Amino acid sequence: MITALVNGRVLTEAGVIEDRVVLIEDGRILALADAAPEGARIQDLSEGLLLPGFIDTQVNGGGGVLFNDAPTVETIERIGAAHRRFGTTGFLPTLISDDLSVVRQAIKAVDEAIARGVPGVLGIHVEGPFLNARRKGIHDSTKFRALDDEAFEVLTGLGRGRTLVTLAPETTTPETIARLAAAGIIVSAGHTNATYATIRSALDNGLRGFTHLFNAMSPLTHREPGVVGAALEDRHAWCGLIVDGRHVAPPVLRITMAARPRDRLMLVTDAMPSVGTDETTFVLQGRAISVRNGVCVDEHGTLAGSHLDMASAVRNTVGLTGVSLAEASLMASGSPAAFLRLETERGAIAPGRRADLVLADDELRVFETWIDGRPSGARFA
Repeated sequence: MITALVNGRVLTEAGVIEDRVVLIEDGRILALADAAPEGARIQDLSEGLLLPGFIDTQVNGGGGVLFNDAPTVETIERIGAAHRRFGTTGFLPTLISDDLSVVRQAIKAVDEAIARGVPGVLGIHVEGPFLNARRKGIHDSTKFRALDDEAFEVLTGLGRGRTLVTLAPETTTPETIARLAAAGIIVSAGHTNATYATIRSALDNGLRGFTHLFNAMSPLTHREPGVVGAALEDRHAWCGLIVDGRHVAPPVLRITMAARPRDRLMLVTDAMPSVGTDETTFVLQGRAISVRNGVCVDEHGTLAGSHLDMASAVRNTVGLTGVSLAEASLMASGSPAAFLRLETERGAIAPGRRADLVLADDELRVFETWIDGRPSGARFA
């Protein structure tokens, strides 16, 4: 049966339109029509905003659980359910630096989750352990290791979905980066102290993005542009941004918006277990983490991921940078879809795309989500 979403303000690639009905069939957007066909199941959006579903490429936890603690299908389900309440319809469960055996287990769990049809799972993000201890952030540097043949075999083991790997390019070789890219791995630079020249070489050999731009990487200076300078200059790679007002100062966010193409910026949460709960403490690899004023920190004040959700990230982007809702939505949907090479499947409300959708009000409070055309049940059965 065709489902018709009526009476909504629909954000399309051409802007917000109010006179179209979104028709869904077999999990995909069939058309944007003038009226619902006879016999269609009607879902009245009550003049709410219908946005493309948010895609988050960096989700460590949520709903009270952390992927590293229990890399299982059940953990992935719980994380996905917690973030779906805030408009996330596609995500990468993210494993921070850990032993290779844990990486292997996490990849197996994601593969099984996709096979079982767990809503929203698009693949896995392996953030480390191939990082630089000088830019370790909250990561446990005792877990860091070389990206050797054994590690390569593990990283290329996912049978379904996308694999994103964050590494420090200076800890490996351009040839290894090219080998990963040729194997279909999406390679991103993060927790890195690389020089501009090293990053430029990595970009030339398949580096596709930058993990949480500005955080845990060599900064832009007037004689050595560093990782940040290379990222701001490049016009093709994607840059993740944690827009919570703390990870990156608002003026720096505005400079970034002016410096880079908007379709090469993507919002990420770097979310921790506290998202979707009232919990204010959790344990991260043996360290006590507290949520203070909406920010996750250890006892020394070191940032430990975030307490951010995607709806808040979009809202913050509009409020802190002055970009339009359409531009912020692009950073939350279309841009990460393209980064993951899923732009023909997801990231926009257009015929043929997966019906991954978010219904919200003007303050971006989420009322309902659809994943592959199926509503969560928050508003529609």
